[in-house]
Amino acid sequence: MFAESSLICVIRPTIGYMNIAKVPLSEINISDPEFWAKDRAYREGAFHTLRQESPFHFFEEWEFEDSPIPRGPGYIALTRHDDIWHVSRHPELFCSGKGSNIADLTVELNEFFGSIIAMDDPKHFRLRSIVSKGFAPKEIKRVEDFVTNKATELVDNIIAKFPNGECDFVNEIAAPFPLEIICEMMGIPRADFAQIFKWTNTILGVGDPELVTSIDDLLMAGLEMFNYAQALGEDRLQNPVDDITSVMMHAEVDGERLTTQEFGSFFILLVVAGNETTRNAISHGMKLLTDHPDQRDIWWNDFDKNTKTAVEEIVRYSSPVIHFRRTATQDTDINGFHIKEGQKLVMWYNSGNRDETIFTNPHLFDVLRIPQPSQIGFGAGGPHFCLGANLARREIAVMFDEIRRRLPKMRITGEPAMLQSNFINGIKRMPCAWN
Repeated sequence: MFAESSLICVIRPTIGYMNIAKVPLSEINISDPEFWAKDRAYREGAFHTLRQESPFHFFEEWEFEDSPIPRGPGYIALTRHDDIWHVSRHPELFCSGKGSNIADLTVELNEFFGSIIAMDDPKHFRLRSIVSKGFAPKEIKRVEDFVTNKATELVDNIIAKFPNGECDFVNEIAAPFPLEIICEMMGIPRADFAQIFKWTNTILGVGDPELVTSIDDLLMAGLEMFNYAQALGEDRLQNPVDDITSVMMHAEVDGERLTTQEFGSFFILLVVAGNETTRNAISHGMKLLTDHPDQRDIWWNDFDKNTKTAVEEIVRYSSPVIHFRRTATQDTDINGFHIKEGQKLVMWYNSGNRDETIFTNPHLFDVLRIPQPSQIGFGAGGPHFCLGANLARREIAVMFDEIRRRLPKMRITGEPAMLQSNFINGIKRMPCAWN
């Protein structure tokens, strides 16, 4: 940890506040993988420094040994809420088609792993218009009962499986809950759930040596998942049933349908994003409610009234997706800072959600925080706003309602094992107890 003199207490020392480190600008390198293994106080302090002293800071890209991906030209880090909001809402100036992550993959690999998040209009509009048919209000309404039933089933299972009242919160609750919901929606057989989970962990585990040891692991997981999805899409094209895969494979926009190749790539995005982001929001939420029992009491004492703000605050505070990238399509300015055509801009959502000029006491976890202006954990608006945001909100609310009613003494009992990643703010393991 840090010496007392190197810590600053944000606003005032009171329940719910995080102490952050004083980090000089000269020592900050958010491209270094080791930065993401540092203490949370240090990282929050570094982004505080960037927002205050260098909100358009240029960073060299990291050169990874034995990587087939060449080192890129560097990027500008956007760390303030308004700048991220501006870039997200001007796709004509800042495109996604050259890559949504920092590294410069080929167009084919970008679309293979990123699907619609690595596309621009008109291609993006066409594909999103088709796949959004599977997320129409009537489709989401159909799964609401399943969301509730799944939460009940998982709590039933842990009560029966762990009579001592202790288990791993991530593996037994936070991870299977959204995974099984999205698999059920897509019509994936239960026997395949474990394999889907393994693929998603590999794809999003890049950067963590415990989960992914080489780029080959990532590529193999992606290819296997793509082949699985293509087979599923082809089957539903010929034999439609009552699931979202069938809806998407048969949906038409201007007479066009998804190809099985397009469905394969979208499947990777949907299953990975639909599982991992909600999983981590729920995990962080349980840790936050344990650390701040006053906030848990406020929410749970009037659950229905306070759920909307509590869920938004969990997403703001945890920011499950840490960054996405855009590329400037022409010379332009952002709040007076000149951007050159072709420059990469990386939007650090975790930092924008802590912007002191936007959020009062941003390091305070406050379940009653008014959600205006909006947190940017689901993206900052624009054409790439999270397609599954409403489903994620519903899942978070339902799971905590189930815990509140049936396991009101549940708490986290040890430090979480954090994912080492500059992309996903993930928790790999975290013990809990409820007796």
